[in-house]
Amino acid sequence: MALFKKLKSVFQKPKKPSFAKATEGKKAKKVEPSAKKAKSSVAQVKPSRGGKYFKEAYKILKEPHVSEKATILNEQDKYVFKVYSGTNKTETKKAIESLYRVRVKDVNIVNVPRKRKMFRGKEGFKSGYKKAIVTLEKGQKIEILPH
Repeated sequence: MALFKKLKSVFQKPKKPSFAKATEGKKAKKVEPSAKKAKSSVAQVKPSRGGKYFKEAYKILKEPHVSEKATILNEQDKYVFKVYSGTNKTETKKAIESLYRVRVKDVNIVNVPRKRKMFRGKEGFKSGYKKAIVTLEKGQKIEILPH
């Protein structure tokens, strides 16, 4: 029985504090708009690189893919990123545009399959991934690796 009393006390609504009883019977006064309290002095700041998709960019882009071929493509205004397996071209385009504030001309997506590897006589797999090759419009650049 003691167990049920403890459970009952846990699930009961909390009691009102004593000061709430004193103000219950009184009617609230109407406050004129000029007499309202001023809003807090801290202004709400919008995200600097934001937009609708900046909040979701971390769910789409994993990391920039750095390889010899990718650095050669950088000269042609093409950048390579590893992306999550469920993403498509339009999501990738919007994520790049909002994160790096550039205009994207085209997106190509490549599924790199997993590879079979042998290690000490046992078979295993090197995981596959999905990468996006993003073509920017002329004059646009992304600083992937700081110099």
